[in-house]
Amino acid sequence: MELKTRAETGCSRLPRSARHRKPRAALKVITKGRTSRRNVLTISSEIPKRIQSALKNAEESKQFLNQFLEQETHLFSSINSHLLTAQPWMEDLGAMMNQIEEIERHLAYLKWISQIEELSDNIQQYLMTNNVPEAASTLVSMAELNIKLQESSCTHLLAFMRATVKFWHKILKDKLTSDFEEVLAQLHWPFITPPQAQTAGLSRPASAPEIHSSLETLFCQLLKLQTSDELLTEPKQLPEKYCLPASPSVILPIQIMLTPLQKRFRYHFRGNRQTNVISKPEWYLAQVLMWIGNHTQFLDEKIQPILDKVGPSVNARLEFSRGLMMLVLEKLAADIPCLLYDDSLFCHLVDEVLLFERELHSVYGYPGTFANCMHILSEDTCFQRWLTVERKFALQKMDSMLSSEAAWISQYKDITDVDEMKVPDCAETFMTLLLVITDRYKNLPTASRKLQFLELQKDLVDDFRIRLTQVMKEETRASLGFRYCAILNAVNYISTVLADWADNVFFLQLQQAALDVFAENNGLSKLQLGQLASLESSVFDDMIHLLERLKHDMLARQVDHVFREVKDAAKLYKKERWLSLPSQSEQAVMSLSSSACPLLLTVRDRLLQLEEQLCFSLFAVFWQMLVEKLDVHIYQEIILANHFNEGGAAQLQFDMTRNLFPLFSRYCKRPENYFKHVKEACIVLNLNIGSALLLKDVLQSASGQPPATEALNEVGIYKLAQQDVEILLNLRTNWPNTGK
Repeated sequence: MELKTRAETGCSRLPRSARHRKPRAALKVITKGRTSRRNVLTISSEIPKRIQSALKNAEESKQFLNQFLEQETHLFSSINSHLLTAQPWMEDLGAMMNQIEEIERHLAYLKWISQIEELSDNIQQYLMTNNVPEAASTLVSMAELNIKLQESSCTHLLAFMRATVKFWHKILKDKLTSDFEEVLAQLHWPFITPPQAQTAGLSRPASAPEIHSSLETLFCQLLKLQTSDELLTEPKQLPEKYCLPASPSVILPIQIMLTPLQKRFRYHFRGNRQTNVISKPEWYLAQVLMWIGNHTQFLDEKIQPILDKVGPSVNARLEFSRGLMMLVLEKLAADIPCLLYDDSLFCHLVDEVLLFERELHSVYGYPGTFANCMHILSEDTCFQRWLTVERKFALQKMDSMLSSEAAWISQYKDITDVDEMKVPDCAETFMTLLLVITDRYKNLPTASRKLQFLELQKDLVDDFRIRLTQVMKEETRASLGFRYCAILNAVNYISTVLADWADNVFFLQLQQAALDVFAENNGLSKLQLGQLASLESSVFDDMIHLLERLKHDMLARQVDHVFREVKDAAKLYKKERWLSLPSQSEQAVMSLSSSACPLLLTVRDRLLQLEEQLCFSLFAVFWQMLVEKLDVHIYQEIILANHFNEGGAAQLQFDMTRNLFPLFSRYCKRPENYFKHVKEACIVLNLNIGSALLLKDVLQSASGQPPATEALNEVGIYKLAQQDVEILLNLRTNWPNTGK
C-alpha cells in the first residue's frame, strides 16, 4: 500500500502530457509481446510437419536407389554373359577382317602392278608405231606414279616401278637425244664463232624451217622426260662445305646442248693439256664467257619461245649459264687447294674470278642467288686465306702510297673546281683501295662473310690513321707547313667519305646484319633490337670519331700557333697611348694605327696561307676558331687593360671596324658578328656623352632588372653582361666635370 501510494504520488507529480504518454507505450509493448508469442506457436507447429515430410522423401529416395542397384546388378550380369557368349564370334570376325584387309592390300598391290604393266605396254606399243610423243607422255604418268609411291614401305614394288621407269626412260632418252643431237649438228651446234657469223651460217640452208620445227618437237619431247630424269638421276653436287644454294637440275634438253661444250672444257682444262695452266685461270673463265656470249642470241630467239609455249617459267639463257657455271665451280674447287700458299697466284685467281663474276652478272644477267664463284671463295679455308692476302697486299700498297714522292700532293691542284677538298694523293689512293675492296666482297653470299671484310676495312682505316698521326707528329714543329696541312686535308677527306658511305644502302644492310649478330650473341629481344637500331649510328662511327678527334687536335694546334704569332704582333698595339690620342674632329682623315700593322699583317698573311693550303670546310673551322680567340684576346688584353679618351675610343673603333673586321669579309658577309666582345666594347666606348651618362644611370638604378637589359639592347649590346658594360664605361675618361 505504501508503494502504491508512492507511485501514485509520483504519478501525480508528473505533468499531464507525460501521464497520457505512459499508458500508450505500455500498450505497444503488450501488443508486440502477443505477436511474438503467436509467431513462436506457429513455427513450433510447422517444424514437425516439415521434418516428417523430409523423412518421407528420404525413405522414398532410398527405395528408388535400392531398385536401381538391383537393376544394375542384373544388367551387369546379363552383359557379362552376353560378352562371354559373343567372344568366339568376335575372334572369328577379327580373323575374317584381317583376311579381308590382307586381300585388299594384295589387290591394291596387284592393281599397282597392273597399272605399271599397262603403262609399260602402252609405251611399247607407241614406240612400235614410232609415236614418241605419246610414249613420252605415258612415261610422265609412270614417273608420277613412282613419285606417289615414294613413301610406301613396299620395297619390291618400288624397285619394280623404278626399274620399269628407268628402262623406258633410257630407251626414250637415248632415242630422243640421238635425234636431238642430229638436229643440233645441222644447226652447227655448238657455236664457236661470234653471233654475227652464226646468223650468216644459219640463213644458208633452204631446209632451215624444217630443222627448227624438228628442234622444237624434239625439245618438247625431251622436256617431258624431265620428271623421270630428275627421279632417276642425282645431280652432281659439290661438297657441303661450299654451301651452294639448292637448285633444280638443268632441264634435260639444255643438258644435251651443253654436252659438247662440257667435253671441250674437260678436254682443254683438265689433265696435262697445255691449256690447263694453273697460273692462267683467265683462260677457262674467258672461254666460258665466250661460250655464253656466242649462244645467247640463239637461246633467246630459238629456244626461249619454245619454253614459253610449253609453260614453265624457265629462262633458257640462265639454264645454259647454270650448266656452264658448274664446270667453273668444279674447276675452282679443284685448283684452289693447289694455290692457297702461293700469294701471287692466289691473288691473281681471286682477281680473275671477281672480273668473271662482274661480267657474268652485269652483261649476261646471271642472278646472284644462283650458285656462283663467290660460294667457292666463301669456303672457310679459302676465305681466311683471301682475307689474309687482301690484308697483306693492302698494307703493302699503303706503304708504297705513303712513301711516294707525290704522296702529299693533290692530283688536281691545278683544277680549282675539282680540287675543293685539296686531297693529297695518298688519301685518295687509300680511299680508292677501300672502294676496290668493297667492290670485291659486296657480292659474297652471306652477311657474316661481308662483316669479316668490313672489319678488315675498319682495321685498314685505323692503321692508316695511325700512320698519318705518326707523320703528323714529325711535322708538329711546322704546323702551318704544306705537309701538315696535307695530312689534315687527308684526315678530313677520309672522315667525310666514310660518313657518306655510312648512308649507302650496302653499308646500311651490313649495319643491320651486325645488329642481328649482336642481338643473337647477347640474347636481345626484338624490342631491344629495335631500340638499338633506332639509334643514329653507322658501321664506321668508331673510325669517324677517331678521325674527327685527330682533325680537331690538328686544327687546334694550327690555331694556337697562329694565335701565338698574333699575340706577339699585338704587343705594341696593346701599349698604344689610348689616353692621349687626338679626337676625330682634330684629324683631317682617320688612319690605321701604326702599332696595329704587325697584328693585321700577321692575321692577313696566315689567313691567306692557310686558305691556300686547307680545304674550304677545314679553313672555315680554322678562321672561326681563330676569331673566337682573337676576339677574347683583344677584349681582355687590350681593351680592358687600358683607359680611353674620345680619340682613343674612336681610333680603336676605326682599327677594328675598318681594318681588322674586313680581313674576314671574304669568308662571311658580316664578320663583326664573330667579334662580339670587341664590337660591343667599341659601341660602349664610343657612345656620346649624353647616352653614356643615361646608360650609366639606368644600370646603377636598375641593376639586374629588365630595364637594364632593354637599355643595353637599345644601344646594340647583347653579348656583354651588365657588369662588363659598367667596367667599360669606367674605362672612358671623357666624362664632363659634373661631380659624377
